[in-house]
Amino acid sequence: MDNLWRDDEAAGLEGLDLLVYRSRLIGRDANLVVWGGGNTSIKGTEIDFRGREVRVMRIKGSGSDLRTIERKHFPGIRLDDLEPLYDREAMSDDEMVAYLVHCLMEPGAPRPSIETLLHGFVPRPHIDHTHADAILALTNTADGRRHVEAVYGQEAIWIPYRRPGFVLSREVAEAVRRHPKARCVVLEKHGLITWGQSARESYDATIEMNSRAEEYARAKGKGKAAFGAAARRPLPAPARRAVAARVAPFLRGLLSGRPHSGEEPATGDGAAAVGQRVVLRFDDGEDVLDFAGSEAGPQLCLAGPATPDHLLYTKPRPLLVAGHAPEDLETAAGLADLKRAIEAGLLKYAAWYDLYFKKNSTGSEPRLDPFPRVVLIPGVGMLTAWKDARHTRIVADIYHHTIRVMRAAQGIGEYRSLGVKETFDVEYWPMELYKLTLAPPEQDLARRVALVTGAASGIGRAVARRLAASGCHIVATDIDVEGVRALAEEIAAREGMDRAIGLRLDVTDEASVKAAFEEASLAYGGLDVVVSNAGIAHVSPVDRMSLRDWQRSFDVNATGHFLVGREAMRILEEQGIGGSLIFVASKNVLAPGKDFGAYSAAKAAETQLARVLAIEGGEHRVRVNIVNPDAIFQDSGLWSSAVREERARAHGVRPEELEEFYRRRNLLQVRVGAEDVAEAALWLASDRSAKTTGCIITTDGGVREAFPR
Repeated sequence: MDNLWRDDEAAGLEGLDLLVYRSRLIGRDANLVVWGGGNTSIKGTEIDFRGREVRVMRIKGSGSDLRTIERKHFPGIRLDDLEPLYDREAMSDDEMVAYLVHCLMEPGAPRPSIETLLHGFVPRPHIDHTHADAILALTNTADGRRHVEAVYGQEAIWIPYRRPGFVLSREVAEAVRRHPKARCVVLEKHGLITWGQSARESYDATIEMNSRAEEYARAKGKGKAAFGAAARRPLPAPARRAVAARVAPFLRGLLSGRPHSGEEPATGDGAAAVGQRVVLRFDDGEDVLDFAGSEAGPQLCLAGPATPDHLLYTKPRPLLVAGHAPEDLETAAGLADLKRAIEAGLLKYAAWYDLYFKKNSTGSEPRLDPFPRVVLIPGVGMLTAWKDARHTRIVADIYHHTIRVMRAAQGIGEYRSLGVKETFDVEYWPMELYKLTLAPPEQDLARRVALVTGAASGIGRAVARRLAASGCHIVATDIDVEGVRALAEEIAAREGMDRAIGLRLDVTDEASVKAAFEEASLAYGGLDVVVSNAGIAHVSPVDRMSLRDWQRSFDVNATGHFLVGREAMRILEEQGIGGSLIFVASKNVLAPGKDFGAYSAAKAAETQLARVLAIEGGEHRVRVNIVNPDAIFQDSGLWSSAVREERARAHGVRPEELEEFYRRRNLLQVRVGAEDVAEAALWLASDRSAKTTGCIITTDGGVREAFPR
């Protein structure tokens, strides 16, 4: 394991700044901690608000990430207040949390780590706690203690598994006091604790102890097939992606509450009330393919996660889909067989979870959802599911680590995880359940995915930004691929990791449309909203128009909407949880303008297509509506200088007067912008319009001739 400490970087740092530096080094190495795991601390003296010198421990705050942690993420705990707790016989989690609030140096500081007492009770100035894969490979075996002793001898203290809290903190502290020459503590199925007189010494101990564990595992596993023989060979990469893109919407529908085969779909007022949607992520890493297709995979999947921290993300166990033939997946019959196997597997998993809950519940716990967050498909890969793309990435990353731990543990001996009761006690830990009650309400479009065409500029870009701001994941598409990639980066920077992707999509190219929708399914599992917006404008009197220009307008403004609408309906029907299609048409559908024949006719065709889709989509709870804007000049690709000049000529005004002309001709005398169209699209995308379909919403300031009728 690499030691990342650099004296030139640490030079001049002291106290809390040195703790930040050390913590970030640990956080940078995913082999040590992942996604908010682990914690670090330092003890020293500080001046309190009254100018008194007090002994203080700075420890990582709950919910912060070591990789990006800052000074503000380390609440200060007064040790003179904390240390007397060591003499208590017992303390509940609630009592501990409430007590620590009174020990804070700064009111309103982040809540200290759940392992604050452990760090406080151990009499060492610098302490690091990691959940390193190498350590877990030792502890998560049938004879973990023996392997730890073989690696460290008397340098390590072995602590049998216990959930974090007061009792574990006391046990660790007592053990350290009894073994003053020990250099670390190994927590069964939970990780490593190291310390030092300096920040460098503590960090070096972390790296050294993990390196020794890695070397031991490597030597023990040499020449062994940890997962046994390969029972299922992976499909070629393009075939894997194609299969995943086809089954992801089906799986997403089932995980989001779509009725299973034989169940009656919701009707009446409850028709829109599907279960909580999830977002999916596809991953076909070599380790996943190797594990999912291995001889030992089915049995190891039943063993559970590597640590309590992993459990909170991956749930007690994954679903390994069985009962299909990977070599036939590229055929229609094979794909149908796989879908049946997925559905059967989910039903079996939910039945197991229900029994697991009933056997272990005290009767006071609220039952969590019974579905897996990790679905392994031999020959294809892994689909992870949760509330947003960031969390599906976390689940995937953690399961990669779980596979790595299982592989190393199998090489050392035989992988073991938490017992069933221990697993339940962590999953339904009151402190974790309490955290759920503190979560802010989800946004209107949370857990949803929208594909927007023509998103590189104008209306499309405004719609993508507005939907994203309301919690939606965005698939921004355009022939201007650089434009939509820049938009996706902007949205992700503002709204969160992986919240948007930018893809090239030519709406006139059937293969391009299909490919973009497949990429959306691989990135997010499917779609909930499609905004068909891409368009072009051609200005010419009919008697001077070329056939090529006429056909080009229909290719983009009519056929393009057909190709997008057809692909959208296929995915939405496959999901079975409803959805919203929004077609951006034009005021010209109802009130065509002079010299706009090709544009007006094509947009009228688009509108009629949308109406038919509203009829056909009703039985699938897919709503289809139309927005008719007018004169959206802002950031628009439609209003080229040539189009401006032609429209100005048609209305008898100068080009520079054109925007003002359109403003004055509408009833409200207002300038209409792309954001106004985006607001209409937002309403149609959300459940606030759950009972609206086949509707035309005008966003034109009120053009009398264009009133829908």
